Amino acid sequence: MSRLIRLLPALGAFFVLAIALAACGDSVPGNSVAQVDDESIERSEFQRWMKIAAVSTQGAAAGGAGANITVPDPPDFAACVAAKGKTAPKPAKGQRAPTAAQLKTQCKQEYESLRDQVMQFLISAEWIQGEAADQGIEVSTKQVDAEFNKTKKQSFPKDADFQKFLKDSGMSLQDIKFRVRLDTLSTKLREKVTKDSDKVSQKEIAEYYAKNRKRFAQPERRDLRIVLAKTEAQAKQAKSALQSGRSWKSVANEFSIDEASKAQGGTLLAVAKGQQEQALDAAVFKASKGKLEGPVKTQFGQYIFQVQKITPASQQSLKQATPSIKQLLAAQGQQKTLDKFVKDFRDKWKERTNCRKGFVTQDCKNAPKQKTTAQPGQPQPGQGAPQGQAPPQGQAPPQGQVPQQAPPQQAPPPQPAPDSGR
Repeated sequence: MSRLIRLLPALGAFFVLAIALAACGDSVPGNSVAQVDDESIERSEFQRWMKIAAVSTQGAAAGGAGANITVPDPPDFAACVAAKGKTAPKPAKGQRAPTAAQLKTQCKQEYESLRDQVMQFLISAEWIQGEAADQGIEVSTKQVDAEFNKTKKQSFPKDADFQKFLKDSGMSLQDIKFRVRLDTLSTKLREKVTKDSDKVSQKEIAEYYAKNRKRFAQPERRDLRIVLAKTEAQAKQAKSALQSGRSWKSVANEFSIDEASKAQGGTLLAVAKGQQEQALDAAVFKASKGKLEGPVKTQFGQYIFQVQKITPASQQSLKQATPSIKQLLAAQGQQKTLDKFVKDFRDKWKERTNCRKGFVTQDCKNAPKQKTTAQPGQPQPGQGAPQGQAPPQGQAPPQGQVPQQAPPQQAPPPQPAPDSGR
């Protein structure tokens, strides 16, 4: 009994130590850099994707994957320092070549940047696969192949171009297809999450219209012909030429110093009150249609002008404004739903992600707390999150219509990552 009593403190210390080690990331299997739920990200996969990342950053300058690509090698970075020493340009006269210590610092910075990118990519891939599995979302090999062939045809009409891309990127066909699979899962997740979140009632549309009537008002607009002369004397000459029957285009070419309106034969369309220099603005909206006016002195020069068309002010009706309001409110509804999902998604999967010391990023549960300036509802830098297709977005709306809502904000799309067999 006394022996058992003596053992209890030792066992207690052991369990405290075990918990501390787990919190530091040492619960990750010895051959892995991170554990996401019940899936491990193996060190060999991390190293393979480090090489691919190095190719993407060094390959363009070095000639692609077939070139001598050096992956920064901690902790001493000997190979990286040696490679940089060989390829460093000859210093200019009077300047010193970088020292080994300086090259090592460069290598360390490059390693940390690549490491963080690769860890984010691999963790993001596990998160998306895990969430898709939890929600019963699957993508068949047939679907992946169909999407791959479609994308390949669009991006690489010639197979030789695709083969060159594979060689230069350092990725395999399997890697590319995994990216397609991952993107397809992300799209399906987004579609499921935002389903029915774009429903908008007529009551909501009417309330928005009532609160924002001014957005649907169209002010009076006037189409003008103008000549901006440098001096009053030149403006009077231009006016006399117009009165004698010369065309606006001819007179503008001779006298105007405003290249924009000159290129349009002196035409200035759809001018609303308050858009022009104060003196010209006042004169234009006092003038009668068809009457030649000026000179009008402004800070830019002397104007001669004629009002050619007046479009009265108007107000869009609720019926006319309904399509654009509906599109706006639908996009806002999708955004709100997606924002909540992204937050819940990140909280859920970060809690299940443990990283080995030396491989910790902000996606890891054991990451140090980070101050952020991101706006509420927006993904934090470095977050993994489902990527989806944005709703169609049209051209800029005509004046008087509500601007179209921007597509829902998305976290950066996950990069290709090894299939862990989910």
